[in-house]
Amino acid sequence: MLSARKQLDVLNAYRRVGTYRGAAAICGVDHKTVKRVVERGQVQLVRVQRRRNFESVRSLVAQELDATRGRISAKRLLPTARAAGYAGSDRNFRRLVAQERAKFKQRRWMEEGRRPAVWAPGEYLVIDWGEQDGLQVFCAVLAHSRWRFVRFARDQKATTTLGLLAECFEALGGVPKVVLADRMGCLKAGVAANAVIPSPDYVRFASHYRFRPDFCEAADPQSKGVVEALVRYAQTDLAVPLLRAGRDGFDPTVVDLDAANAAASAWCTEVNAAVHSEICAVPAVRLAHVEAALLRPLPSLRPTIGRRELRTVDKLSTVRFASARYSVPNRMLGLTVEVVAAGQTVTLLVPGTGEVLAEHPLRAPGEASIIDDHYGRSRPARPPRTFAPTQRRRAGVPRPRRRRAHLAAARRRVREHPPRP
Repeated sequence: MLSARKQLDVLNAYRRVGTYRGAAAICGVDHKTVKRVVERGQVQLVRVQRRRNFESVRSLVAQELDATRGRISAKRLLPTARAAGYAGSDRNFRRLVAQERAKFKQRRWMEEGRRPAVWAPGEYLVIDWGEQDGLQVFCAVLAHSRWRFVRFARDQKATTTLGLLAECFEALGGVPKVVLADRMGCLKAGVAANAVIPSPDYVRFASHYRFRPDFCEAADPQSKGVVEALVRYAQTDLAVPLLRAGRDGFDPTVVDLDAANAAASAWCTEVNAAVHSEICAVPAVRLAHVEAALLRPLPSLRPTIGRRELRTVDKLSTVRFASARYSVPNRMLGLTVEVVAAGQTVTLLVPGTGEVLAEHPLRAPGEASIIDDHYGRSRPARPPRTFAPTQRRRAGVPRPRRRRAHLAAARRRVREHPPRP
């Protein structure tokens, strides 16, 4: 194709001689080319592609991005490119790295072959934790019906997580086949070959409810994105109004968890009864008509969650745990009970049968939690005391024989071993 200057020369030659062949002879081109340029009537600009100064190191940049999975920066890679012969500017090199990083991301998505998730009915329950100014938010979504569960807590400990998960199963009315969780430190015992090993408490909990614990891939939030939106909504729609209600600043320590969880339960009832924008159906209706029959039934008893220890009931009908006393029904005097501490509650059980004897709030060391029903009567106003009158010694009454023998032995020791002057 002719350059812009050559096209101008052809047009000028044609205007001068007036024939295609004459202009072709002057400019040294074919007469058909002169005809095309004249019929077009304007100069077609052609941009000549020049070789960029970073083409010599393009393969080096692509290799480094593959080796670091796209994490290396242009600033870190520039000295290596300089040593390989690159003599251009820093800005031009950053442009090269941006181009190659875009190609790397495209190759990675093609190799991984990601596709939308297909959630089978009654199969997956996805859980996650969120935090809003110190207040912890536990969220769970039944993946197929998008049924949602939200509760608040003070911490993200294993006992708290398992207790809320058990409450979620009870609100759901059944147990799904798989519980998909983030790589929570409270539920995992370790990682081997990029596979998460669940903690022993989590394994016992899963065995009791008969579900399979599963964990998402590392640094892959897309694998549990169905619950990420719920965490964001719970933070903005529930946590922030609770923390700001009647206060100038945020103070999560003064939030009433019972009232907050009551508000969360009402919110879940409201959103589960509304049409979900993704599935264009009501989650509560889809759960009742489709998934409820596919969920596994709940066990008859909730498993004991938390720290367990055995204690013997003393004569005061109490047990000591963490330097505090907790009352037990007096029929258990001298017997062994099981103490389970979960969150802010201490539960006393009969070992083996799991019968609940008492539930107490967790007390500080040195304090006591006493329930009057455990003693069969209320605490008296004043403790009973027995007063013994003082008996004065009458004259002429001899001392007891044991007392006289003791005094005689003392005098004998003094005679045998007199004190030094």
